[in-house]
Amino acid sequence: MRCCRAKTRRSRPLTSIKDVATRAGVSLTTVSHTISGKRHVSANIKLRVEQAMDDLGYTPRRAAQSLASGRSRLIGLIVPDINNGFFSELASGVERAAIARDYNVVLCTTGSDHTREMFYLETVRSRALDGVVYAAGAPPTDSELNRLLGDLPVTLVDEDVKGSTAPAFVSDNYDGGRLAAEHLLSLGHTAAVVLTAADLESSSQRSRGFREAWEAAQLPSPRVALGAFTAAGGRAAIEQVLGALMAGESSAVFAVNDLMALGAIERLDEAGLRTPEDISIVGFDDTFIARYSRPKLTTVHQDVIALGEKAATALIDSLDGIRQLMPAERHVLPVQLVVRSSTAAPPHMPRIRKD
Repeated sequence: MRCCRAKTRRSRPLTSIKDVATRAGVSLTTVSHTISGKRHVSANIKLRVEQAMDDLGYTPRRAAQSLASGRSRLIGLIVPDINNGFFSELASGVERAAIARDYNVVLCTTGSDHTREMFYLETVRSRALDGVVYAAGAPPTDSELNRLLGDLPVTLVDEDVKGSTAPAFVSDNYDGGRLAAEHLLSLGHTAAVVLTAADLESSSQRSRGFREAWEAAQLPSPRVALGAFTAAGGRAAIEQVLGALMAGESSAVFAVNDLMALGAIERLDEAGLRTPEDISIVGFDDTFIARYSRPKLTTVHQDVIALGEKAATALIDSLDGIRQLMPAERHVLPVQLVVRSSTAAPPHMPRIRKD
């Protein structure tokens, strides 16, 4: 994921391995063996080659260093959609941690397609990457991960893989749902809708946290509508309950990610329902679009960059022998509610608009 460096003017030609061999008075093969460490080279010859390299200012290419260590210093990052702000921020965190430790990142985008995901898992192993940060949106089973990756070190981000013993780095999704519900309840809402996605542990936990907090207030369970983790998915999900919202049966919506929330707001506006004058909406993630949407989105903030940094750091620590990855280790990062202008008191109550 590093960008290529711009060409710069050179004051002298680059030194080659042939120059080193000539100065040391040995063959190219001997220089190669000295650099790679794969074959025995006498102490005297090794000293001559190293002295020639030092005199000429020659630095072995990364490929040769990788041969010596048996490692590529490459880690894979598997995500469903890099265009989703959540995963672009996650990638920034992974890359930041990797660059700090002299690793590079190979990015694989699955498009939330299971077949494509399996292909990338096989590719990651065959291309001799050192490890994988796995953040795909449609997790396979633990047996599939083991079969495709073998003993390749893996850390999981955002979603747990059922039955997996790989370390996982996740946000407190249940608490995020609870915070969203308590905010809407504090504004006076008494009926709500949850827009969620099927088959994802994160959305299940967010929905459950919201539902249990809502029911704890002695109110009827929120109505649930399913859609994908996209703006189009939010539009499709809100369409399922649009009639009830227009009839005034609910005045609040909790979407399990920001894109779904923004898609829902767009569809509600088309139907003549204003946010938050008619319907209050809370999202989840706090990606950059939440801060610049109209209205600005009230949402649950998770530190996505920190998730990526921590997952990558744990993986690299294991690769560098600093700390082993512990089986079934789980790291849960706290979340917090960010109140903006997409929520207000329900229509029948006095309202104070948030900027």
